[in-house]
Amino acid sequence: MDERFILAVYVDNTVGVLTRVTAMFTRRGFNIDALTVGETERPEYSRITISMAGDKYMREQMINQLKKLEVVKKVEVLDDAPIKRELMLIKVRNEQQHREDIMTAVNVYRASVIDYSTSGMCIEVTGNPSKIDAFVELMQPFGILEMCRTGIVALDRGTTTLLNK
Repeated sequence: MDERFILAVYVDNTVGVLTRVTAMFTRRGFNIDALTVGETERPEYSRITISMAGDKYMREQMINQLKKLEVVKKVEVLDDAPIKRELMLIKVRNEQQHREDIMTAVNVYRASVIDYSTSGMCIEVTGNPSKIDAFVELMQPFGILEMCRTGIVALDRGTTTLLNK
């Protein structure tokens, strides 16, 4: 049975690392649902957060294969209710008859209007993925023109870090 899981991967912050990591997934026929990457608190490392679905065998296979890569310093599955956030930019039609409803939703979801014109508005929403999904569903009737989601970023709770586990 497939389940969703999140992998946190510390890698060298060098050219070509992301290509090497994602190529490993491709070679094995595994699909990534979301992938984010960025420099960490230590500039020599980047952190890759990978969200995917699969069974326990697939999850263990991915961890083992990632650990074999020379550029990978640490791999962990974030199991214990990590703090998860996602960012979405969404552009919706700004029609007079729906403007008040859209602005009410923006306020309820603690979102921000970051661009406004008489024909459309761009809204920034951050939160857990289910909040983002709910906002998208709410905006459907108003006419979504375009949207872009970052994918999940996640950290374990407490003071432990991925590198000192």
